[in-house]
Amino acid sequence: MKKWNDLKLIFYPGSGAGAFFTSIIVWGVGIGCFAAAMNNFLADIQHMDSVERGWLEFFRELPGLALVFILALLHRMSDWKVMRLGTLISLAGAALLLIPADKIFVTAFIMIWSLGEHLVMPVRSGIAMKVAKPDCTGRSLGLLSSAMNFGTVSGSLLVALIFYVGHRWCGYSDQVLFNVLWAFIAVLMLISIISTFTGSIPNTPSRRPRLYFHRKFSKFYALELFYGARKQIFLTFAPYVLIRNYGFQTDAMAFLMGACAFVNIFAAPVVGRITDKLGYRTVMIYDTMILFFVCLLYGFAGNWFSGTAVIVVLCINFLLDAVISTTSMATNIYVKSLAASQDELTSTLSTGISINHLISIIAAPLGGWVWVRYGVGTLFVFAAVMALLNSAFAATLPKPVRAD
Repeated sequence: MKKWNDLKLIFYPGSGAGAFFTSIIVWGVGIGCFAAAMNNFLADIQHMDSVERGWLEFFRELPGLALVFILALLHRMSDWKVMRLGTLISLAGAALLLIPADKIFVTAFIMIWSLGEHLVMPVRSGIAMKVAKPDCTGRSLGLLSSAMNFGTVSGSLLVALIFYVGHRWCGYSDQVLFNVLWAFIAVLMLISIISTFTGSIPNTPSRRPRLYFHRKFSKFYALELFYGARKQIFLTFAPYVLIRNYGFQTDAMAFLMGACAFVNIFAAPVVGRITDKLGYRTVMIYDTMILFFVCLLYGFAGNWFSGTAVIVVLCINFLLDAVISTTSMATNIYVKSLAASQDELTSTLSTGISINHLISIIAAPLGGWVWVRYGVGTLFVFAAVMALLNSAFAATLPKPVRAD
């Protein structure tokens, strides 16, 4: 009862907070299912090599690059309507994957899914802040993060369960199990949309971030280029290394990704406290120094370890990589230290997202070409060198001024 009363103190009565968080949890489970299964689907069913996987990522990230312009076209729509539209588009993408198709059409279907996913991303934070009372926005955003992590963990574990039971107890083929999964995700998206239809929610359009460039943020823009390349190599090629080079099946990959999300529920607040204590500059320097060794293990673990040891090392490496990704909050704190207003902060961070998506769509096909032409070791050596350059660049940032 006390927790329920606490929630009532956080949110405005009749704001639709309950409907919003129900929708986000269900949406998060669907997103978690899709992310946990996609790489194995592309490798095992579509038989995409690393070059084709890189080009698919090019098209999957295009909606993120165009997001600012798409939201500008939807400026008359409320955040709630944009969230429904995005979820509906993702529903269509998941449903289309039920159709037997070649690689080109599968790429188009995943691009449709990605467009919906990207539309929901920015408006969910806006709604979470709107439904909360002025002094409770931080707690509302914290609950949003918890709901998303819960969805990711639940979705990943559901995929692991579906494929484990489907293979070992029912004897179904991968193709049948993936079709079951796409249909299940489509149903989740439908439930998520239905959950948002509630009374008393605002129907007015909100002010949305714009592209914003200023000289004082030039180092932030450069850091976003590094981050975009790093993020893309991890998201695209780290799972593919485990699947294609070490034989990770769908249930194993899904369980590993669920474990990453679960660990980050606890790791993210710890990283936040470390950033507060040591400062954004120190964290930005040392996280990419750690990433240097993570990249080398992806590229050469098979040469340095054997048998069960290499699998254990790669799983730990994958978890460590996921934890390191949470240090991106240090960059946001750096921007906040420079921004003169909340609007400037929001617009600058939005511009940063567009910049890292720009480098992402370049890094993905280029990384696939390097893998095929020179080998996976060379790809991750390149990533490791970029990590060191990131650390060197972060060292040029001014030391944050500590409040006494």
